[in-house]
Formats: sequence, structure tokens, C-alpha cells
Amino acid sequence: MVAFVDHGEHGTGEPLAVLLRPGDAWSNTAADHITVLRAALKQLPSRRAGTRPGSKVLVRTDGAGSTHALVDWLTGQRLSYSLGFTLPENTPDLLKRIPEHVWAPALDAHDEVRDGAWVAELTGLLDLSSWPAGMRVIARRERPHPGAQLRFEDVDGYRITAFATNTRPGGPATQLADLELRHRRRARCEDRIRIAKDTGLNNLPLASFAANRIWCAVVALACDITAWMQALALHGHPARRWEPKRPRYRLFTIPATLARTGRRVVLQHLTGRSPWADLAATGAGRLADLAPAEPASPSRQPRTTAGPWNRRPTRDDTRDALSHPTCRIIPAGHRCHPRNRAQPTDERSGLTPAGLKHLDKFRRDGSS
Repeated sequence: MVAFVDHGEHGTGEPLAVLLRPGDAWSNTAADHITVLRAALKQLPSRRAGTRPGSKVLVRTDGAGSTHALVDWLTGQRLSYSLGFTLPENTPDLLKRIPEHVWAPALDAHDEVRDGAWVAELTGLLDLSSWPAGMRVIARRERPHPGAQLRFEDVDGYRITAFATNTRPGGPATQLADLELRHRRRARCEDRIRIAKDTGLNNLPLASFAANRIWCAVVALACDITAWMQALALHGHPARRWEPKRPRYRLFTIPATLARTGRRVVLQHLTGRSPWADLAATGAGRLADLAPAEPASPSRQPRTTAGPWNRRPTRDDTRDALSHPTCRIIPAGHRCHPRNRAQPTDERSGLTPAGLKHLDKFRRDGSS
């Protein structure tokens, strides 16, 4: 069970909490839903310990989250919710009591009127006395698309779905069509699940349950890094919405050379043969610009046996260099590229020092 944050249509969204459950766990177990939501709410930057999140945070789930225990907990936390709702068996009789003019046109993903779809509120026709106060139920009536098979739950050829929300009427974006569109945008979670599966959540490769929990945490961390890399380095380009397979084969496989000098990591060479080299160079430069400024170097001290200027570099130096990367893109044809720099040659043979070394080795091997 995974909880994702929704960045909208222009964002990728990252997982906030992952809960690995046994194979026989029920999909509508309220205790698991509450555990995941509590862990997810702690990840929000505006959340303070000991306070309630408030109605500015919207929780969306499918029909598995429409349980009394979960709705009671959401209401106690003063959270806004939009949950899939299972209609009773007498739904056909209830729909007949709704006048035709009450059904309002539904909206599509582009906020345009959708042909063949309508929404109406069923709150006054249902017995919601056992549910928390302020709960509303909104139904959607839609003609099945051409070629779709009818279901037993369809009423008079219409497909009926419903959701429950505690958003009060009145105010901007609170019309029935707006609320229904907001709930249907929960389908972006399916895209996030597909991305998580492509990142490594498709299989649990380890033997024990505890080890696979660690694997899920590693996959969630990889999704976080990928999502924020795309948001910070690839904004303004369609690559921000690429799923993992595209950046993996277009960006992450571009040949490059890293050089470590002056306690810095320098991107020395990025091949110009790849059609995505410019995009990779731009993204690397943006990430380098976001890195914190390096601290001013101390005044140079005289070299002594125990001084810091003649000691050998340690792992801490490499770690500090990686935390403050500096990207310098040098094309292969540039005169400063290591392959194009003139190397000193021997006056008699015209060979470089490396060539002379191989020649001496060849002579020694041949003479022996």
C-alpha cells in the first residue's frame, strides 16, 4: 500500500509512505490505511508535530478506503477527503427519483463539458446517519464507450459510479462537476504505481518479509530522487514527465567522464553523439547551480609533516566533493579535452611516454 503526493498534471509525484503487507491482507483494512496516512502526513513540509493537518490537505482513495473507521479518522483529523463510495442495492429506485433537469453535465480532463456524462447529488436520498456529519455522496451517470460491455450494476444503459466527500457547497471549484473531476484525477495514482513498478517495485527479489520491506524503502527513495531530479533539472521540457524507461535509456546511458580535482567532481567529457547530450548538460548545470556554495578555503599554511596540506585524501574528502559538485561540459572536439591535448614526445623516436613504456615492455618480453 503506497501513498503518493499529487503535483498536478505537470508534475511526477513521489511516494510519501510505503507499507508492505502480507498476501492475505484485505484491501479495505482501515488500520492499514490509517497507518499509511499517518506516515504520509509526517512527510509534508508544513506539518508540525502535535497539530492536525487541516482541510487544506485532500485525501483521495478508491472504494477500498470508504470504510466507517477511516472516514471517522479523517473527520477527526479535519482532513478533506474524496473517497470512492459503494452504492446500495436499491440504487435504480433512487435514481428514478432524481428529475432529469437535476443532472448536471460532467467535465473532462481539460475542464470541458463531456458528452454523455452527468453528475447529481444523492446525499438526501441515502441513509447516512451512521456516517460522520457533513458527508456528501455524488453520483456520476455515463454512457459506456462504444465496444464496452454492460455490467449488471448498470442502470438503463448508464454506468453509475459514486464518491463521498466532505467539501461543503459554495465557493470556488465546489460545483458538482468540479468535485467529480477532482475525484477522477485520483487516476494519476495509477501512473505513479506504474512508475514505481518500473523502478523496482514490480518484484520483491529478497527472501524474507523484513528484507523486502527494506527493498520497498529503497525503491521509494529512488522514486523520490527521480521525481525531484525531473522537477528541478528538466523543468520546461517534456522530459519532466518522462517515465523511468526514457531517462534511463536517453540520459543515464550517455557516456561521460568524471574527474576529481581540488576536492571537486568535474564532468569532464559528455559525448556529443547522443541527441540528448544538450538536455543532460543543461540538467546537470541546473543541479550544480542549486548546490550550496562551497565554504571559503582557509589561508594556505606552510607544509609540515603533520599539516593538512600534504596529507593523503580520505573518503571524507570524496564525500565532501560529491556534496558540492561542479559540472564542466567539454565536447570531444574541444582543444581542452584530454584526448586532444598535445603530449610530449621523444625526440628520437617521436613516441609519447606511454608509447615508450610499452616499447620497453615489448623489448623485455622479447629478449626473455
